[in-house]
Amino acid sequence: MMKAPVGGAKHQLLPSCSILAVLAALALPTQAEAAGTRAGSTISNTASASFDTGGGTTTVDSNRVDLLVDELLDVTVDSSNPADVPTTPGATAQVLTFSVTNNGNGVEAFGLTTIANAGGDDYDPVVTQIYIDNGDGVFDASTDTLYTAGANDPSLDPDQSVTVFVLATTPGTAIDGNRGIVSLVAAAKTGTGDPGDSFAGQGEGGGDAVVGSTGADGQDAGAFVVSAATVTLVKSAVVTNSLNTADPIPGATITYTIVATVAGSGSVSGLAITDNIPADTSYVPGSITLGGSGLSDAVDGDAGDYNGTRINVSLGTVAGGQTRTVTFRTTID
Repeated sequence: MMKAPVGGAKHQLLPSCSILAVLAALALPTQAEAAGTRAGSTISNTASASFDTGGGTTTVDSNRVDLLVDELLDVTVDSSNPADVPTTPGATAQVLTFSVTNNGNGVEAFGLTTIANAGGDDYDPVVTQIYIDNGDGVFDASTDTLYTAGANDPSLDPDQSVTVFVLATTPGTAIDGNRGIVSLVAAAKTGTGDPGDSFAGQGEGGGDAVVGSTGADGQDAGAFVVSAATVTLVKSAVVTNSLNTADPIPGATITYTIVATVAGSGSVSGLAITDNIPADTSYVPGSITLGGSGLSDAVDGDAGDYNGTRINVSLGTVAGGQTRTVTFRTTID
């Protein structure tokens, strides 16, 4: 819809003096803040002219020009995540953080939506919830406000910002290094469109609402990156005997070596290696090693133990790209 011309139904032009009508163009608006002059404000101006007809100087005033400032609909959305947010396959309630700013010059409510299938990534996060921050910038479901479209759309003053949290689930099929992108969209409830489109009489203070350069529906993207790890075990055995051969004969010693390799950009926690003592063999007391260092058989301060039927070595948290080597010995009965 085209904006009404000056002197139309909305912009009232008072009766004019024909000598001074051209001077009304001097009534120019001024920028007061980052968002501009507040919507609904009235800009008034009266011009004057002085002239001499031979009997002295005479001054006359023009009519007063009153302009009602329209509301500008503009909004920006910015991702607040300095880098991709790490996640793991199947993880729930993964958080992306955004800032929504009203760049217009009037109070405006904004509807929030997300886009998680726009492409350009490796998987589509499943958006589950949107929360509006309570002001501390830290997500907490017990204190932040769960967003419900149309029920509690954030209403922002000019230049005011609000932090928004987008929660998503990572599919269990995602693998290490995969990226998943989610965009947050904030759209002015009054309306959106092409820059310059207007909504008659719907601006704050009774003026028009005019779509700004953002189309009144700004958006920005944040991303998750899967940081996962996998574990592989390789076990080998070396036999020695009193005959100095490698034959597995009674009395021979078997040295078992187990190598755990962690791959991926993530880490695993609670990693432990357990191996049952094979039948027809006997465990050699005190033979457990980790990385070449001996471990005791008792459940104590070190990582290893033997309970009469199996050996166990607790490795704790191990990051991708690392290996752990465990050995123990048995003798053939």
